[in-house]
Amino acid sequence: MGDLLDGYELLDNCWDELFESPGVPREHYVALHALLGQLTAEEFEARCRARDMAFRDQGITFSLSGEERPFPLDLVPRIVPEHEWEVIEAGVTQRVRALEAFLADVYGAAHILRDGVIDRRLVLTSSQYCREAAGIEPPNGVRVHVAGVDLVRDPKGNYLVLEDNLRTPSGISYVIENRRAMTHVFPEFFTSHRVRSVLDFPARLLEALRRAAPADRSDPTVVVLTPGVANSAYFEHVFLARQMGVELVEGRDLICRDGVVAMRTTDGETRVDVVYRRLDDDYLDPLHFRPDSLLGCPGILGAARAGNVAIANAAGNGVADDKALYPHVPTFIDYYLGEKPILANVPTYNLEDPEQLVHVLGRLDHLVLKPVDGSGGKGLVIGPQAEEEELVELRASVAANPRGWIAQEVIQLSSSPTHTGRDFGPRHVDLRPFAVHDGERVWVAAGGLTRVAIPRGSLVVNSSQGGGSKDTWVLADERFVAHSLAPVHVPRLATEPLSPPDPGPAGQASAAQQ
Repeated sequence: MGDLLDGYELLDNCWDELFESPGVPREHYVALHALLGQLTAEEFEARCRARDMAFRDQGITFSLSGEERPFPLDLVPRIVPEHEWEVIEAGVTQRVRALEAFLADVYGAAHILRDGVIDRRLVLTSSQYCREAAGIEPPNGVRVHVAGVDLVRDPKGNYLVLEDNLRTPSGISYVIENRRAMTHVFPEFFTSHRVRSVLDFPARLLEALRRAAPADRSDPTVVVLTPGVANSAYFEHVFLARQMGVELVEGRDLICRDGVVAMRTTDGETRVDVVYRRLDDDYLDPLHFRPDSLLGCPGILGAARAGNVAIANAAGNGVADDKALYPHVPTFIDYYLGEKPILANVPTYNLEDPEQLVHVLGRLDHLVLKPVDGSGGKGLVIGPQAEEEELVELRASVAANPRGWIAQEVIQLSSSPTHTGRDFGPRHVDLRPFAVHDGERVWVAAGGLTRVAIPRGSLVVNSSQGGGSKDTWVLADERFVAHSLAPVHVPRLATEPLSPPDPGPAGQASAAQQ
């Protein structure tokens, strides 16, 4: 018997994913705990080397500080029992439906503003509100084709929504590659667990994108638009284009003429019906946004307004995941769906309320402050971990611009045993499930990206800030036995190294941003 988890210490006031008490695993982790107990430290290290070799050979990387490096995968998976997943799935679906309705309304009739349910100024002052998108009707009414909803778990084990990602949510490629790596590095784990598959995401996404095409296009052409190889998520852009069997293009590969978008190929121009864009609004169309951008396609927004092309996700979606609007999502759920939220928000303060602002300024050292336009953990200040000088600067910034910040109570994220290079220690984790909306239903991939804060005690899990990941298992009940992942039946996706495709008919060696 090995001793991998001997000496593992639970964190105070923190929900541990694996252990319910010292040395006692939770029911759905019993089999995994027993398997880990059969391994020595040397055997586990050998599996880690096999993982690193597989990732290096497949080119599975992300960019951190301009350097490409293998995406860090911890080999102790996170397990979500079926009854918990049902709540997550229903909550994410509800949230996507409500945010979809909000976007259609705010860029259309704006009933929610006219009814005074939400302050008009709050929406119109958002830097992500896109006046250029007002009045555009997507061909099948879908603006949120792909969503990533970040969840955390509080010390009582409750799942809470930390934020919504409705523009260009990234990470699904690492979900799929993490699973593939785990089946090869630890095949015995899958003989003791029935785990629902995540490998069908590209097919689901492609079907949703095809359904988003203009109605008169019976065999629509879909492309992935990327800003280039310098983007931190370029691996994912290449991966999804390849798995869906569609062209990967840069803005220079596209041309808009007479309200129709086409891509240049060696055989001439081919009409494009759906553009799955992985670059921000600012770079999408230099005729409407940044005139100096070379990453997008001039005229594409006009083509979308004419109904000749679908842009996924739609321009202007960022207003719905503006952090200043995040506290109002429960109101959206009530207003548009007539339902109560299935998943609660993290307790959040509205800093434009004078009383709440005074309260927050007096408790900066106990709260988390986030700039409303921040992403990837940039600009975030965790009060209890901040230096006094940083808090002084923060106080001045918040007081001068309350609209630019939100404040949240510190949530002690749940922890999970994580290999630290020498032994196993508790590290904080979150979970990003991915949802696909095809116009008829919202489908949530059975799993998601569990992100891990590598430094002990850190609450920042973003990969852009040096975080890692875990494979996320949703255990199957009898309805999903056919999808269980036995190691000998694992589909092999793109077994060749995942490098950028060779230049082909559409000039596909083009590229990226998210």
